[in-house]
Amino acid sequence: MSGLLVLAATPIGDPRDAAPRLAEELASADIVAAEDTRRLRRLCADLGTTPAGRVVSFHEHNESSRSADLVEELRAGARVLVVTDAGMPSVSDPGYRLVAAAVAADVRVTAVPGPSAVLTALAVSGLPVDRFCFEGFLPRKAGERERALAGLADERRTMVFFEAPHRLARMLRSAADAFGADRPAAVCRELTKTYEEVRRGGLTDLADWAEEHARGEITVVVAGSSGPAGTLEDALPEVLERTGAGERLKTVCAEVAERTGLSKKALYDAAVDPGRR
Repeated sequence: MSGLLVLAATPIGDPRDAAPRLAEELASADIVAAEDTRRLRRLCADLGTTPAGRVVSFHEHNESSRSADLVEELRAGARVLVVTDAGMPSVSDPGYRLVAAAVAADVRVTAVPGPSAVLTALAVSGLPVDRFCFEGFLPRKAGERERALAGLADERRTMVFFEAPHRLARMLRSAADAFGADRPAAVCRELTKTYEEVRRGGLTDLADWAEEHARGEITVVVAGSSGPAGTLEDALPEVLERTGAGERLKTVCAEVAERTGLSKKALYDAAVDPGRR
């Protein structure tokens, strides 16, 4: 009879947010697969518990190879607990490959619910929460990041991103180019920790702030599009006519994007590359 794979959410900051079941699972699991075994020891000390089973490392660099071994343990009847540094395993953290392999092996998978930076940031952002999407980390390279954001320019749902503090200002400026300078957003840093801060405003204003104040764990929430007033095909003739009369292309694209809700970058690309029209 196969065992049980348990995905357990860990506190994103304050250890008092841990679910009571977390300590019980740590004390009873046959194997604890931890993203960082040192952080696991600190968490166990905070919770006043000690893992009874074997502790193994389970991170992005060994997830593929270790998942096969863990599935064999599960098929032999083991209870395997997965914990990451913060939040729910498999959500921008190790775990997805193991879950997929366990499901394929017909092993039961369950979870200990708990803290989530995605939902916490969404709740405190002040932005619409009825429909949202989680986009994780954007690409690091500027061109890839801009293409990813351009593809989200017409997304109607509130969007949630993770970002590293040293890349935050660049990410917000890229988002302002794609979505508009005044698109409402919130930067949530150090959620549930001593220096928690939620900064709200337009994307450009937040990018200016981030140049000096981006520190700690960052979650960004961005309002969805209110819907373009027209299509790219409708707006492009105006762009071409005005630039043909001598106006600067970037200025025209910015003004048309502001008025229509279309992506400034999409307008610019269509104007300079006929293949994109």
